[in-house]
Amino acid sequence: MSTPFAHFFAKINQISPLENNFTEVLSSIVLMPKTLYFRGKIPENVSKNGKQMRPKAVAIVGSRHNTKYGEEIAYRLAFELAKKGVIIISGLAYGIDTISHQGCLDAGGTTIAVLGTPIDDICPKAHIRTAKRIVEQNGAIISEYAPGSTVFAKTSFLERNRIISGLSDAVVVVEAAERSGSLNTATHALAQGKEVFAVPGNITSPYSQGCNKLIKQGAIPLTETDDILRELFPEDYLRRNKRLYQQKLFGDTDVETKIIQSIAGGKRMGEDIAKETHLPPELFNETITILEIKGRVRSLGFNNWALV
Repeated sequence: MSTPFAHFFAKINQISPLENNFTEVLSSIVLMPKTLYFRGKIPENVSKNGKQMRPKAVAIVGSRHNTKYGEEIAYRLAFELAKKGVIIISGLAYGIDTISHQGCLDAGGTTIAVLGTPIDDICPKAHIRTAKRIVEQNGAIISEYAPGSTVFAKTSFLERNRIISGLSDAVVVVEAAERSGSLNTATHALAQGKEVFAVPGNITSPYSQGCNKLIKQGAIPLTETDDILRELFPEDYLRRNKRLYQQKLFGDTDVETKIIQSIAGGKRMGEDIAKETHLPPELFNETITILEIKGRVRSLGFNNWALV
């Protein structure tokens, strides 16, 4: 390791996965690592609704030879998820991995890099500066391989994928060739009962073939960050949807509100709505037309109406 960073990375910690709330989820995966070596800080529980909970974590993985499209999507996903307090996990490899770490860091978030090399051998060397930023921003560099140990790279990088998915609540594959290590991570995630998301891509691009294949096999197509957030925080979305629905029950005038609430209550026929709301036919027809123009109601034909 280069001299400027030798002191910074000098301290190496080690724990059993069972010793920490964040890492104990690894106890349920096949071949649980006996020991984790790390630099930096393992995430702590967060307080939500008066309870201490493990922070949500998402793995973002993909091709080492990404396109501009993949770069944009990976960076934006990591940035937006980090802004919501989600831990981003990846492998510090070239391409989508490091772009995801950088997106998280630029958002001021916490990210974890799981190495396929011994903890004292950050690979590739070009990403040592990124590793330093990860540790500085309360993240961690993690490996199951002890300092100074010898590994067989062709298998060690595949073996570490089970840890990347194991630490995560969901896995996102941004770009992947038909044969890709990222698909190996997705396979581990499915075996571990984790949700797998894949970013749809150009059907002529070799770097989208893996993702498009995952979608055909049942992975969730990811087109916006909310696709993941709905999975991670379903209660928040139920509350928000309920609030939005309640807001939809009110119009800009008392007459509009009467009509909207009548339709929400089950009335469809214009005559029934007008009768329930005690509105003169002229006023009803005028108001229902205004509501249709505003996009609040839609015609079902034959003077039947529904909310939009």
